[in-house]
Amino acid sequence: QVQLVESGGGLVQAGESLTLSCVASGNIFRVLYMGWYRQGPGEQRELVARSGPDGTTYYIDSVKGRFIISRDNAKNTMYLEMPFLKPEDTARYYCNTQPPRQDSWGQGTQVTVSS
Repeated sequence: QVQLVESGGGLVQAGESLTLSCVASGNIFRVLYMGWYRQGPGEQRELVARSGPDGTTYYIDSVKGRFIISRDNAKNTMYLEMPFLKPEDTARYYCNTQPPRQDSWGQGTQVTVSS
């Protein structure tokens, strides 16, 4: 089981930035595809970005060119830089493997963007 702890969320105004962090337990982080997910009010959880162990990345269209996913394998940590935040980015953000492991969902971190 991979345990994951997210942090870095907050309440910001539109146009401002946040950087989320995800710390993973265990020693297999470096070989895993990892993803940032989010769940907005009344919405299903969706994959936002993915980071591969080979350095490849993927973003959904709504954040492509704006968010940046990165990872530090030595620290078992993944990041999501979120500049120019929009009200529609408001959601609870989670990290997990990609595809997600059902027993690894953490508490997430809330991001609220006011207009």
